[in-house]
Amino acid sequence: MADIAADIEALALTVMRNWIAGDAKAIKKLLHRDFVMMVGTLPPQLLDRPSFVASIERGFVCTRFAFHELFVRQHGKAAWFVAGAELEFRLGGKVWDGRFLVTDLWRCGTLGGWKLAERSLARLDEGERLPGAVKALQLWT
Repeated sequence: MADIAADIEALALTVMRNWIAGDAKAIKKLLHRDFVMMVGTLPPQLLDRPSFVASIERGFVCTRFAFHELFVRQHGKAAWFVAGAELEFRLGGKVWDGRFLVTDLWRCGTLGGWKLAERSLARLDEGERLPGAVKALQLWT
């Protein structure tokens, strides 16, 4: 398999743009049949493929997104996509916005190409000391 970072980034952007557009049908085509999404609430909640697709039509709306610090790593016929993101969601009358970590697992099948198999959305902690402390652990710096 060739380097697929640009393809995976483009697919992740397509999912988000379709979510903003409320196009559940287009998103469904990009999801693996056993897709699951972990939503980083307390307690965390899972949405399977039918639930996520229906949630878009029932008011789980993404109103704004911007990816930052994109990272794609291929593992055979799978690829991890990780990005810091500025996101804004509306669910009913509630707004959920801020900085998030978006983690996707994309799987490549013989039919249909790359499909999103798993997505995790988690709010990021904005502690000032923690990023520097973790960076100090990196052996390559």
